[in-house]
Amino acid sequence: MTGHAPGPVRAHASRRWMIGMLAIAAVFLSALVPAVTDAAPAVAAPPSTSVVAAGGSGTSAATSVRPMTLDGWNAGNIISDAVFTNKSTMSAQQIQDFFNAKVPSCQSGYTCLKDFRVTSQNRPADSYCQGYSGVANESAASIIYRVSQSCNINPQVLIVMLQKEQGLVTHTWPSGWRYDSALGQGCPDDAPCDPTYVGFFQQIYGAARQMQIYMEGRWFTWYAPGNTWNILYNPNTACGSGPVYIANKATSALYYYTPYQPNASALRAGYGEGDACGAYGNRNFYNYFTDWFGSTQGGSSANNPTGNIESVSSVPGQIRVTGWALDPDTSDSIDVHVYVNGVGYPSTAKLARPDLAPFFPKLGINHGFDISVPPTVWGAADVCVYGINRGAGTNQLFGCTTVTSYGGSPVGTIDSLTSGPGTVSVRGWAFDPDTKDPIAVHVYVGGAGYPTTANQQRTDVGAAFPVFGSAHGYQSTVTAPAGYQTVCVYGINVASGSNVLLMPCRQIFVPPATDPGTAPIGRVDAFIVKGDQVTVAGWTLDPDTNGSIPVHVYVGSSGAAYQADLSRGDIAAAFPGYGDAHGFAVQRTLPPGGAQVCAYGINNGRGANTMLGCQFVAPTLSAQPFGNFESAVAVSGGVQVSGWAIDPDTTAPIAVHFYIDGVGVPRMADQPRPDVGAAYPSAGAQHGFATMIPAGPSSHTVCAYAINDAPGNNPLLGCRSF
Repeated sequence: MTGHAPGPVRAHASRRWMIGMLAIAAVFLSALVPAVTDAAPAVAAPPSTSVVAAGGSGTSAATSVRPMTLDGWNAGNIISDAVFTNKSTMSAQQIQDFFNAKVPSCQSGYTCLKDFRVTSQNRPADSYCQGYSGVANESAASIIYRVSQSCNINPQVLIVMLQKEQGLVTHTWPSGWRYDSALGQGCPDDAPCDPTYVGFFQQIYGAARQMQIYMEGRWFTWYAPGNTWNILYNPNTACGSGPVYIANKATSALYYYTPYQPNASALRAGYGEGDACGAYGNRNFYNYFTDWFGSTQGGSSANNPTGNIESVSSVPGQIRVTGWALDPDTSDSIDVHVYVNGVGYPSTAKLARPDLAPFFPKLGINHGFDISVPPTVWGAADVCVYGINRGAGTNQLFGCTTVTSYGGSPVGTIDSLTSGPGTVSVRGWAFDPDTKDPIAVHVYVGGAGYPTTANQQRTDVGAAFPVFGSAHGYQSTVTAPAGYQTVCVYGINVASGSNVLLMPCRQIFVPPATDPGTAPIGRVDAFIVKGDQVTVAGWTLDPDTNGSIPVHVYVGSSGAAYQADLSRGDIAAAFPGYGDAHGFAVQRTLPPGGAQVCAYGINNGRGANTMLGCQFVAPTLSAQPFGNFESAVAVSGGVQVSGWAIDPDTTAPIAVHFYIDGVGVPRMADQPRPDVGAAYPSAGAQHGFATMIPAGPSSHTVCAYAINDAPGNNPLLGCRSF
């Protein structure tokens, strides 16, 4: 904007109202986590009540109680000029620490404000800001601090604006667009954002500079301080307006930025939503600023609460905080708010502490506190304690520390899952981090639930989790209907957290409690004969079990037992729950004249066996090998023979037997013969022989026989003398 009159580059008014609504939603959504989809249909503990204290913004599904009221709200003096332009309130590290405390843990896959970094840009100095030297990979905290110094704006103002506009300070799953339009600067409601202002750095620097332009009063005059203006309650003009005397420049700047004042319903709602005519931008600015940083008017800290945290300890299910707190403006006991990872718990410092009397003689002694709060996680927990102000002054943070907390949902596993006749048995372990005591475990079989208790000794669990002891094992056998059943096992929550599925639900076949004697089913798919060998192939199963059963195959009166356990995917698909191990392929030898071949499925218990198929089967003679005995040449120690041989029933090499003077020598016709392969392409080329047969020095005759690969003739290929 250097070199020309700075115009109104803020978002349109209706957009400012809409963003205020989104920020309200972001406060609540940022504190929520995805629901546990595997929660058991058992009653869980009710959610804890949480509160919001100065310096905190935790929320929960239960009630949310603001520690401060809007009693100090003044529509004409939302914030003083001195506070608005006090650039020395926070260092870059203090800003970073503040962000860290607001969001200790960001949801997976997102970058929260505390971790956000971006390359900032150079900006020239002008009459509004002192310019900026860009830095690669600069943190959000550093950008806010350096912009506040350049543009003479309180960094707390920029932090509060980030929250009221996009909820970025407490958001645990912010999308990229929230950073690109972090303050709504240059983003009108009826058009895309001005590219000049898209991006986190551009938003921070642009908005801070714009505030100085607003306060200058040269270009913006319709909310000029020292005058009474009718300011709308809502973008809907039918909601009306009210007169507001604008007391200072900072307040006029806020109205230029968001030109609506909260109506009575918005003020009554605290952080919540009022009626249809409510507007929340400037109300939320005041709420966040006073809750997080104290008065918007400045002032002395002499009236603020004082106190001390004397101990913070943690055991399963409890974080205990002790100490004292009082407010110099009253002798009454004051409220103390304890925050655990951003979730607040209210209490009162009302225990007798006579030791305080010498130091605060006019304030009484009932100012001690001993507070136990439920942890929400198992792991590191940030614990902060606030004294809640009475009268003049502001809420005070007494301190924060990190402890190992023991809370949250149950943990455990299923070590084994088995079935018996009409029963399902499970064994494993489970405990809830909120307690050392045994917890309930619910076993669900086909929708029916059975409670048990994880109270058996498990020394391995005790060794792995010594804080909780070893009495956390469970073993339970429950009744179950026959057939394929779905089994789910839940650890039942006792405090914070929810019921937990200990492992993904599993399916298991349950045999009937009493064998009904159902006969096996199945069939013989084929009788395959090759020579004198018959292969009987098919499948069989017993409906009373998902296990493989025996199959008996008879050739005539000669029977033999086999197991029908070969994989048959088609059977698994046709009979869900029974698996695929129900196939068989049995080879038997046929007598020369053939025989009746029968297969039977054998019952796994009582009941009849089932004939799967019978057929009279006779041996078949295979095709006769052929070939050529090409040469026999005498060599030292014997005779070198060559030729080839093929069996039409196979492409594999076959044996060739050579006889000299009645003595046989086996060899294989397995050498490459491309000429043979060309002549008999379906047989291939690996059918040649070229080998030496041992023989004495005198004259001999050698004969070669091609050996059938199955029952049948072994033809003579020829005889040769040498």
